[in-house]
Amino acid sequence: MLIAQVTDPHIKAEGRLAYKKIDTAANLAACVQHLLNLLEKPDLILLTGDLTDFGRLEEYTLVRRLLAPLKMPLFVIPGNHDHRENLRSAFKDHDYLPRGGQFLHYVIDDYPLRIIGLDTTIPGKPGGELCEQRLSWLDQQLRKERNKPTLLFMHHPPIKTGIQHMDVQNCRNGEALGIMLEQHPQVFQILCGHVHRPIHTQWHGITVTIAPSSSHYVALDTRDNGPADWMLEPPAVQLHYWQDSRLISHLSFIGEFIGPYPFFDADGNLID
Repeated sequence: MLIAQVTDPHIKAEGRLAYKKIDTAANLAACVQHLLNLLEKPDLILLTGDLTDFGRLEEYTLVRRLLAPLKMPLFVIPGNHDHRENLRSAFKDHDYLPRGGQFLHYVIDDYPLRIIGLDTTIPGKPGGELCEQRLSWLDQQLRKERNKPTLLFMHHPPIKTGIQHMDVQNCRNGEALGIMLEQHPQVFQILCGHVHRPIHTQWHGITVTIAPSSSHYVALDTRDNGPADWMLEPPAVQLHYWQDSRLISHLSFIGEFIGPYPFFDADGNLID
């Protein structure tokens, strides 16, 4: 099974540029075409938040139009730049999203992996949180199925990355999540967005993977009090293969690159 993770497209209203410089709509259109051009098509796509830049209805309208060519199942969760109710309205045809309730949590049980989407957002705040109510919901879901490998995906990472201006807006109460997950060994990985960079670590016995943005990057600056800057490094998606009871992750860059070229000639000799 192949899972594509797309995160942080930050779509603005049509014709508007993010930070007056970044054509995020063109970047998402290129991302969609990239996914359609893959030699092996994803079985499903996870969108890990910040679909829009300000959570406005016109931004979600453009998101839906840009995503329309993708015919495989698509699962979305909100990020801090999203608006829960506007997202719920824009994706009202997505039956997995809860119709009521405060949070946009859900469980997908249709695949070899059990997949759980978590809403970590705090309205009006850049950082996220897994409060006691949200942790209790997750604990209840995990207790229902202890034997099936389980993948969590959420916008805000529960870890620190060393990029200080992002670490102060990570997922609050992350340690409580980690301690709880020690009681649920079926959870083997957490997929996140928010930091706009490819980052991986082991945490409470679980692999935490942060995917880069499909548009623009947060500058890699781990100095004390480093500035909050962005960069136009190559946009990418993460491709996660479930194979032999393991999730194997690849970074797939979006854009035009020369190749592929063969290593060997027609006689099977390494080209010299």
